[in-house]
Amino acid sequence: MRTADTLSGDHPNVTFLPLSVVLRRWGDAGVDAGPFQYGLAILRPRYAALGLPRLLPLDRVLYGIQSTAPGAFGGFHHPNQGYRHLQMRPLITTYGPMGTGFPEPSELVALDLLRAYAHDCLHYGSYRSYRLRGDEVVRTQYGVNFRRHDGRTYSAPDLAGSPTTRNLGVVMEGACDREARRITREAARQHGVQQWAGIDRSAYRDVTGLLDRADVEALAQPEICDAVSPSPAAAAFLGSNGRYQASVNARYATFLDEIGRDEADDLHDVVLTAMISGQLSALSAWLRERRGPKAFESLFLSPVYFGPIGPAT
Repeated sequence: MRTADTLSGDHPNVTFLPLSVVLRRWGDAGVDAGPFQYGLAILRPRYAALGLPRLLPLDRVLYGIQSTAPGAFGGFHHPNQGYRHLQMRPLITTYGPMGTGFPEPSELVALDLLRAYAHDCLHYGSYRSYRLRGDEVVRTQYGVNFRRHDGRTYSAPDLAGSPTTRNLGVVMEGACDREARRITREAARQHGVQQWAGIDRSAYRDVTGLLDRADVEALAQPEICDAVSPSPAAAAFLGSNGRYQASVNARYATFLDEIGRDEADDLHDVVLTAMISGQLSALSAWLRERRGPKAFESLFLSPVYFGPIGPAT
């Protein structure tokens, strides 16, 4: 599974290449990948300080450069892309219309790539353990989250419309993206990238972590998405952007403000370090000192997690 490409077949219209090959092609064609290179220089020491000295190998990143589907639109919110833990490979698509195979605007494409790569590096580097259930491989721990043999996870899903989160999956996804977007924002600043207009404006604000409540409300209105989009696929991309911001990034930011208060950045670092190491001791101690005994359990543990084990499903 990890030595063969078992993923790109899910996107029969998209041409995928290893990211290392794409970056060489961009260099030969004069494409400005500067923001991505700036980001790598920021990313390496930061992730090493968190306990992740080895980044996701570029050869393992499948990067979609072109699509034959009419109106195809790629980027971080393209359907069915992202990191696959069993294969240890991510799927990423080029931001923007995918008909020509040439990135435009190249700086924004490089920023979207940086955000996705920095995000997936943290998924790649997060601690995982597996067990066999019959012929099935079951991931029993991922970062600071746990799953029982019958599929029950340590924490319950958030209620619909919740402004915050108590779900460890959302906490870890939000932590990955907060860090990835912080790095992307700094790379954009160092490279002197400015905001664009239309759909590219929303994409820029997304990859740099600048989306606010007004943006989310606008992206929830199909007529607004349609008005700035070159195709129905692009409008769907914008809608997905808004939903992801509301359900992951905004909830995680509220969680940090609620629990971390003026130490929100410190809590974020503790969460990331625990995800990479798979050890709960430092995170549990941080929460216990500020919220009392068994703070981790009281915040995240689902009442049914330790119930009787039912038949396998």
